[in-house]
Order: sequence, then C-alpha cells, then structure tokens
Amino acid sequence: MVGYIESLTDPSYSGQILSLTYPLIGNYGVPDKNIIDEFGIPKYFESEKIQPKGLVFHALSSVASHGSCVKTVDEWLYEEKIPGIYGIDTRELTKIIRQKGVMMGVLTVSDKPIDKIDFRKIINVEYYNTKNFMSAVSSNVVKIYGKTENKVLVLLDTGTKYSIIRHLLRIGFKVVQVPWDSTYEKILTYNPVGVIISNGPGDPKMCKPTIETAKKLIDISIPTLGICLGNQILALAGGADTYKLKYGHRGQNKSCINEENSLSYITSQNHGYGIDPLSLTSTDFQPWFYNPDDKTIEGIIHKDKPIIAVQFHPEASPGPNDCNYIFDKFKEIVNLNMREKLPNK
Repeated sequence: MVGYIESLTDPSYSGQILSLTYPLIGNYGVPDKNIIDEFGIPKYFESEKIQPKGLVFHALSSVASHGSCVKTVDEWLYEEKIPGIYGIDTRELTKIIRQKGVMMGVLTVSDKPIDKIDFRKIINVEYYNTKNFMSAVSSNVVKIYGKTENKVLVLLDTGTKYSIIRHLLRIGFKVVQVPWDSTYEKILTYNPVGVIISNGPGDPKMCKPTIETAKKLIDISIPTLGICLGNQILALAGGADTYKLKYGHRGQNKSCINEENSLSYITSQNHGYGIDPLSLTSTDFQPWFYNPDDKTIEGIIHKDKPIIAVQFHPEASPGPNDCNYIFDKFKEIVNLNMREKLPNK
C-alpha cells in the first residue's frame, strides 16, 4: 500500500522483478529526489535509481496526490527505462510462487501469441543465481558522511540503503562508505571503531573478497554489524554455510523472535538466501533471532567477540521501526570495546 518508493530503490532488488500484492499502486506518486534529511541524504529514496529490472502490479493509479509528489510512478519508470506491467492478478501470482518457489520470469506485452521457447532461452542465459551484482550496486569510490570529529565506522557497501547510513549518523558516528571488495588493510587505514557489512542482492557466496575481509575482521575482534547480506557474509566468514530459500522473505510485516528475551518483533525483510542452522553449530556464532514461520535464522551473535548480525532490515524503510534499536545496541558494543582498550590508570 505504501513504501513502493523505498522498495523500488532498494539495491537488494537488483536483477529481480518486483511484484506488489497490494492492488492499487501509485496514489501518492513519486517525491522529489532533492528533498533531503538533516544529514544531507535523500529523504524518501534508498539509492540513486530504481533497482529491480521490472515492476508488476495490479492497478496503476492515474491520479497521484501528495505534498511532495512531482511525478507519477509510470513517469518515473519511463524516465529510468524500467519496464512495468499492470493488469496482473499479483495475489494469484504470489500463491504460485509460494507453492512452486521463486523462479525466473520475463515481462512482455504483445497483441500476438507469445513464443515461450524464445523466453526460456533468455531465462537460461540470465540465470540469477550465477551472477555477481556488486558492480551494479556497490559504490566504486569512497564516500564520507558525518562530522569530521566523530569516531569512524566503515561501511562495506555490498548494496547499502541510504537508511543504514542515516541510522549510523543518528547514533553519532562518522561513516566511511567503501567498495564491496575493499581489503582488510584498506579498511584499517581509516582507523575505524567498528565495521558494518551492508545489505545487497544475490548469492552471498559470490562475494568472496568481502568474505575474506570479514574473516580478518573476526580474527582481530573489531566490532562488526552485518545486515541482511552482511549477516550471511559473516556466517560464511565464520565457517557456516548458506542456502537458497524456496521463496525468500520479502515484505514489511515479518515477525522475528529474539532468543535472548523471547520477544517478537515485526520486521522489514528482503532476502532470498539463509544461513544453514546445522552448519552454524560448528562455528563460534550462535542464533540470535529466528523466524517463527519457518524456523530460519534471522540473526547471529558471536559467542566471544563484539560481532552481531541480523537477516532483517533494522533500518526498515519501508516498514516498522521495531528494530531500530539494533543500531543503538551496536553503538553500545562499540563504546564498550573502546573503553576496554583504554590503558589502566
């Protein structure tokens, strides 16, 4: 119903076709990208462009009304050359995916019968699981946010959302955003008090340079927070395994239970891979959150080191703010680690 702007600009959707189950889309249009927050970050967008390869929905609102609206959804898609299709029963489509699992798809509109054989050939060539999307979603230059005098957090950008940066600035740090394949040695040159491994698209095993960097970060016990893809990368770096989920977790209303206090939180999610729980038992990580629907792991925490990770999106955008506190918890971990390193007086 709401949040299609944030979803369409979420880099985790790169290479995918996004289907929205709410029947009417576009009634509040698209806001101006030049509207920024107090940190100078676009207020309503999660990246600089539309990330999915296509959009599917049931009904397009031809009238858009909102104080910040500058264009309609179809105008936005047209400007960015992203195909969209409406008139589709997306709830029926969702039922098919729930039964048969995520599958490759093609968008096409034609007055003539469609040749399915040609499209199957395209699907076989464009197979999602074998692609590394980092060149499309990660910045290839270093970007710096926040006040110069603040302590530094390095953000390993595997497809980060603006809202992650926003929350890191909110808790009082300077953020240095570095490319996904930045080396451990390069990260240390910024003298960070902590590292964040961001969300992103695709199979985490395709991010081999990031996994190698994460292994070294674990070895030196630097405070680290993994989010979504970052959660999987930390698990792989710690010796666990990952696997492709049948139909992934996507949406703004996924419940997760914190094993520390048995409380349930409503979360925003967007991932197609998960951590193998059996493989985690032979590592120094233990489950932190789990999904009550399918019992999948939704977060891990290191047994001895200041390292935490969540599979969901604590920054939300779109979605509930139940888990914004994950950033505050990470701040506590960073501050505690800094105090422990102070010389004894």
